[in-house]
Amino acid sequence: MNIPSQISTLLAGIVLTLVSLWYGQNHNLLPTAASEAAPLVDNLFNAMLTIGTGIFLLVNFVLVFSFFRFRRKPEDQSDGDPVHGNIPLEIVWTAIPAIIVLGISIYSFDIYNSEGGFDPMDHSVAHGQHQMKGSAMAAPLIAQADPNQAKDAAVKQNPVTNAVEEEIPARRDAPAIGIESPRVGSIPSGKEPLVINAAGMQYAWLFTYPDEIISGELHLPVNRPVVMNITANDVLHAFWVPEFRLKQDAVPGRQSEIRFTPTVEGDYPVICAELCGAYHGAMKTHVLVESQTAYETWLQSMKVAQAEEQNHAIALTPATMTDTQYLAPYAKESGVTSEMLHQLHPMS
Repeated sequence: MNIPSQISTLLAGIVLTLVSLWYGQNHNLLPTAASEAAPLVDNLFNAMLTIGTGIFLLVNFVLVFSFFRFRRKPEDQSDGDPVHGNIPLEIVWTAIPAIIVLGISIYSFDIYNSEGGFDPMDHSVAHGQHQMKGSAMAAPLIAQADPNQAKDAAVKQNPVTNAVEEEIPARRDAPAIGIESPRVGSIPSGKEPLVINAAGMQYAWLFTYPDEIISGELHLPVNRPVVMNITANDVLHAFWVPEFRLKQDAVPGRQSEIRFTPTVEGDYPVICAELCGAYHGAMKTHVLVESQTAYETWLQSMKVAQAEEQNHAIALTPATMTDTQYLAPYAKESGVTSEMLHQLHPMS
């Protein structure tokens, strides 16, 4: 039985659409969606994958069909019919991709705007009373574009980390991922955001919490908004948590800001997504999303540990240490024994 070409084309289109829709929603290619904005990004990815699957199947079907349908027969030694172009067909295959690209662009910009991308200067939530000291290794934390503000930054020596601490200035032109109510990532009324400073360096992340708690791993209470100020102390880095669908460059001399709300408890990797040196692949830590009670318990334990470390550091200042105590860390690295240190005599 001969099926009319119109019917066969319609059936093929229906099958193609159903297969594309099914795979676009059941691909299982993404990790756990663990932030408030992650479902929006996933929906965009699913839509793009659905369209891409349909185009892939259509193009390959046309190629295979043309290979068998229009191949030259063994007894046919003539040239093919001359092709002068098909204006309606050219309009169709130009208009359809243009419509698809325009639709994806509008959808993408809508999600970008819902995360605050069109309003990067809106920092009414994050600044003012939420400013705190950020841990840094050097002056690049202060944007050089504003020398007066850099000059006024308070600098002091931290006895715990032996690092220079500076007041991080309020964000001016840094890009941000964050939004105001009622958009995703907004700060609900009565829910205080947690402000954290993140500094990237070769090859580690340093996170500074309120009360100057410093840690190399990121702890976050679940369902609490987070405002993160990000910078770099040496070269370009990138803060990336795949489960949060979140990535932000860390740029030396510039402070960027991202806002998000973790929604699923778990242990997720924090990865540097910019090539930053020979050991870039080892620049990893993790973010632990936990209950508010567990977070406060961890924070309290860090306060106790850092207070003990500070007291120990004060007790062992260079002015009060003996030659053996002062040289011990360096001697260990150089292979010098304690007996050799005891043989040291002051120079006359």
